[in-house]
Amino acid sequence: MSLAIRFSNVTRRFGAVTAVDDLSLEVPGGSITVLLGPNGAGKTTTVRLTTGALNSDAGVIEVLGLDPKTDGDEIRARSAVVPPKPALYDRLTGWDNLTFTAEIFGADPAAIRPAAERFGIDHALDLDVGGYSTGMRTRLALARAVLHDPEVLLLDEPTAGLDPESARAVLNLIRELAGRGRTIVLCTHLLHEAEGVADQVVLMAQGQARIVGSQEDLAGQFVTNPAVVIDAENRSSLDALRNHPDVVDAEWNGALHVRLTHLDKLPDVVALLVESGARITRVQPDNPTLETLYFEMQRSLRETA
Repeated sequence: MSLAIRFSNVTRRFGAVTAVDDLSLEVPGGSITVLLGPNGAGKTTTVRLTTGALNSDAGVIEVLGLDPKTDGDEIRARSAVVPPKPALYDRLTGWDNLTFTAEIFGADPAAIRPAAERFGIDHALDLDVGGYSTGMRTRLALARAVLHDPEVLLLDEPTAGLDPESARAVLNLIRELAGRGRTIVLCTHLLHEAEGVADQVVLMAQGQARIVGSQEDLAGQFVTNPAVVIDAENRSSLDALRNHPDVVDAEWNGALHVRLTHLDKLPDVVALLVESGARITRVQPDNPTLETLYFEMQRSLRETA
């Protein structure tokens, strides 16, 4: 898979503050990359460097094979950004905001109303944007971002202030665009919303990409004791697991949630249950959530600091 975005040893300073510090990062084309990290980790600066809205102090950036410093206009024409606080023309109506954007990017005016309907803002297109709520402004910015069908979509906290229906529309948009070969970079604090969306998770800290990988790979790396969910018709037979040497702990929560010393021990555990007469109805991996994984990665960074 070709790379849509590549950062090589990129640094960006704001006076005495280094926002991005020798950052190296690769984003495959047609993928969904989720940037995680606390405030000040460098996520927003990374997004702004990608489009050429900011220039780096050192290092090399390539976006769609172009250099943001010299080809920023072309990159911005082929990409879209939804920032946390989108800049809109408050004295214009929502319709006029979208029409102006369509003219700038050469987008088909027929795309305006479907984009507004996708994010539930079509009912307010005749109103001045200055009277919009925070959530309405975000929905308008999302509609504006997809008008020209960008190859790269950069979303910085896009669901902040949105109602559940609109937040779901954003996640559906992410999946749809990635399915059509578009590249998505998502910065978010709402980890449950990014659950199962990311092809690549990037944990940023102090302006660097400290941990990079798929959610599955990172779970194997940072979750010490893998968990499985086991159930049986005769549930009392599962009590035999509590003294098994490869079972770290087990607790009931609708079914028996078992943590093992290693996932390779699962066949031995199942064999023991079958031998003891358990009529097993369910054996399912209990994969850690992205939130659990995030805190495990943060703990690992603190321990190695």
